[in-house]
Amino acid sequence: MKTILWALAAAGTCLLAAAVIFGDQPAGKRADEAAMKAAESAAKSWLALMDSGQYARSWKEAAQQFRRQITKEEWEKSAKSARESLGKVLSRELKIEQYGQGMPGAPDAEYLVLVFDSSFENRKEAGETVVPVKEKDGVWRVAGYSTK
Repeated sequence: MKTILWALAAAGTCLLAAAVIFGDQPAGKRADEAAMKAAESAAKSWLALMDSGQYARSWKEAAQQFRRQITKEEWEKSAKSARESLGKVLSRELKIEQYGQGMPGAPDAEYLVLVFDSSFENRKEAGETVVPVKEKDGVWRVAGYSTK
């Protein structure tokens, strides 16, 4: 059951990331540098919660659309299972950063897809995708997360 929940969350994140990266964007539309830095900062703060095993807090600080997809209890169980199998994070380097606005089936908002080359104790070559969204209150929060 834990694996299924983690897989569903990961699949949703991958679809979200693909829609942002490959979706139609208005010509000449560029993200504001300050907005991208704020989104990246929010993602890294959220990843720090995951790295320290604070899964309940990571759910609480995630975007509303994230919290609608999975309960806190389900997230805690699946995140703990998945992250414990990876072991401690050894390194994380940003590989891709892609800004997008709106996408089919998702709330109209600003999104940033961040793809990291990561290394964990039990998986030396791994990837992480984190998708922060700028919510209506103007705060960037993580809407999706997956590992591969």
